[in-house]
Amino acid sequence: MKYRLYRLSFPNGLHAGEHNLDESQSIVRADTLFSALFIEAMKHADGTAEALLEAARSGSFLISDAFPYIGETEYLPKPMCRVEVQDRQGDSVIKKAFKSLTYIPMNQLNRYMEGKLDALAEKEKLSGLGVHDLKTSAAIAGQEETMPYHVGAFYFNRGNGLYVIMGMEDTVCESLLYSLSYDGLGGKRSSGFGRFVVEAVRDLDEDPFKGEGSLYMTLSTALPAEEELEDALKGASWQMLRRGGFVASETYADEQRKKKDLYVMAAGSCFCSRFAGDVYDVSDGGTHPVYRYAKPLFWTLRR
Repeated sequence: MKYRLYRLSFPNGLHAGEHNLDESQSIVRADTLFSALFIEAMKHADGTAEALLEAARSGSFLISDAFPYIGETEYLPKPMCRVEVQDRQGDSVIKKAFKSLTYIPMNQLNRYMEGKLDALAEKEKLSGLGVHDLKTSAAIAGQEETMPYHVGAFYFNRGNGLYVIMGMEDTVCESLLYSLSYDGLGGKRSSGFGRFVVEAVRDLDEDPFKGEGSLYMTLSTALPAEEELEDALKGASWQMLRRGGFVASETYADEQRKKKDLYVMAAGSCFCSRFAGDVYDVSDGGTHPVYRYAKPLFWTLRR
């Protein structure tokens, strides 16, 4: 399997809200990415969607959340494990900054694990990722007067954006990513949000993904299969996320339906052993399955 990194720039901003319309995150989670790729694959009549689903379930295709990059630096989620800050002066400001970091430069992960990262400098750099903003629109909902509403979006500063890592055995998924760039990611795509340009691609060494270590950090939202759960949770540190939303299908039901909620571990969760996870069916009474991707892409941590 090869591991390839794709940088995505969003010239028109990104609407990736999970709760309120006027909110937007600055990342896109792996299950959202997979759903978008699967919908793109369904446009092909040659079995591409079925092949993508089988590849994901078997582990021959893996995908990370989409994390930020700033300039030439890509960021990983901060590992959810205990790290001793190397601060001889006992400066509480430094310790608080270290604790409040959300992302770590990929090329300085070892320094973070040693407690030597300059957390104050990294917080300052991350503040330059981009800005949240509101776009005001108007809609008519059976009334004589238009009703204004606000849509939240995140606009990346020049030279910044998101990147995604894909582990794969062929280039079909890469082709789907390029095709998806024209439709975009997230919500309100009809307003131009979410369309992206694949600006840089490079292969990664497989050692961080295949090597042995004391901890394994997932780079994607993930959930162990029922038979894996007990072993996976031994010594683990994780954060749970509720993943829900509406089904994006015109043939699923006569009216818009919600998916079943699924609780998953967030990217950055750390485990003492690997697990496979699964792609879960979260349909609820509709005419066809609805899939939620919850396979881990592990990054090996060494202390």
